[in-house]
Amino acid sequence: MALSAVTKSVSKFTYNTFFKRESVYFSTVVVGAVAFSIYFNSAVDNWWDNRNKGKQWKDIKDKYVKPAEE
Repeated sequence: MALSAVTKSVSKFTYNTFFKRESVYFSTVVVGAVAFSIYFNSAVDNWWDNRNKGKQWKDIKDKYVKPAEE
């Protein structure tokens, strides 16, 4: 019975904070989408770099490009 009261309380708080007004709901969705996009892009980039270590230009550039001498 206590879990139901906690769930109801959390649901009411979430509704009143984020979903009651359309402007706040829209802002929540946009901020959530941007945050997810940044996180997902970073995660995929890290996975790709680990999966292809030693095969990318940034890893082998030193073998082919001589540093500029001044």
